[in-house]
Amino acid sequence: MSPAYGPSARSGVPPFAVMSILNRVAELRAAGRDVISLCAGEPSQGAPSDVRRRAADLMSDRTPLGYSETFGIAPLRRAVAGHYRRWYGLDVDPAQIALTTGSSGAFLLTFLAAFDPGDRVALLRPGYPAYRNILASLGVEVVELDCGPELGYRPTVELVAAAHAERPLAGLLIASPANPTGTMVSAADLAALAGWCGGHGVRLVSDEIYHGITDTGEVGACAWSHDRSSVVISSFSKFWGMTGWRLGWCLVPGDLVTTVDALAGNFALCPPVPAQHAAVQAFTEASYAEAAAAVTEFADARRLLLDAVPDLGWTDVAPADGAFYVYADLGAALGPYADSRAWCSALLEEQGVALTPGTDFDPVHGRSTVRVSLAAGPEAVAAALVRILRFTAAAHEPGGVPAP
Repeated sequence: MSPAYGPSARSGVPPFAVMSILNRVAELRAAGRDVISLCAGEPSQGAPSDVRRRAADLMSDRTPLGYSETFGIAPLRRAVAGHYRRWYGLDVDPAQIALTTGSSGAFLLTFLAAFDPGDRVALLRPGYPAYRNILASLGVEVVELDCGPELGYRPTVELVAAAHAERPLAGLLIASPANPTGTMVSAADLAALAGWCGGHGVRLVSDEIYHGITDTGEVGACAWSHDRSSVVISSFSKFWGMTGWRLGWCLVPGDLVTTVDALAGNFALCPPVPAQHAAVQAFTEASYAEAAAAVTEFADARRLLLDAVPDLGWTDVAPADGAFYVYADLGAALGPYADSRAWCSALLEEQGVALTPGTDFDPVHGRSTVRVSLAAGPEAVAAALVRILRFTAAAHEPGGVPAP
């Protein structure tokens, strides 16, 4: 009798719905359809010019492109340290900066280093689904904190303390600006959360990949301003528009440096080396200026969408302080559709607009919510709004029925 092969129990995590939608977008475009994609968090401007030029030069000069140090090349780690002085006034030892294969690599490494199977780690709902899925695949118990419109989609010390009182937490993961909501945790609230975590032996993991993309003029508050036992994770993907370069980093607490180094060496040997050398140029004045210009475009797109909310009929719009998302309840616009997944599917097929259903981010309350990515810019958002309003009107016409 043949052995019963199959996937492990811990690998049974749901797929990331955004990627499934992107696959369908590609199919429709290949068939000649005009599709406006507002589903992925992928800045449309791409990498800064200085980064691109350096990447081109790397193909012709004699810069070694073999394996690098496990934590990445020293010049880039020094440049990241300089970035923390520039934006936050913080002195960071480059030896505590681990360059990783995207921020996703940083999450996997630090979760493995900081938490054991059975540990309880709290995170916010709605939130980025990969947090929940990576932790679950590692045998960690995920404790979801309901941070809906009643709390302004932001965590509070009281909420975390209540979860800890039920059974002690080993960690707390927060993001500011957050995905999918775009909401930010103020410097004062971050200090309070970090102080509480430090006083209760709860490891704080702070996702700061959307720093610099704000509608407030601030870059965002860094957890290492308050507690250096926390883990800070960031990336070149969002502010610098370098998603496909697969390069992120984490600030590693002193007690985890040796462990993260060992794990990184076994898992990936090192981050992508050509991307590392090119990314040094992300910290030039010209690169900062290009990235800031893109942030202005995101703000213009955000205002377009928020101004259209009354006509769209959406409700409970999350405070979109930063990142490039708007998260809202469809309200009456849901019309005859069973849930936001069916609504988004019909919108894509009928009008060629791709949004992400809230079920990806909130499996409890997300059946009527959607996330709109503004990363494609104001022109794409304006064109999409025309189609969404047309779709909504058609769904509410007498006899209007959802697509099969």
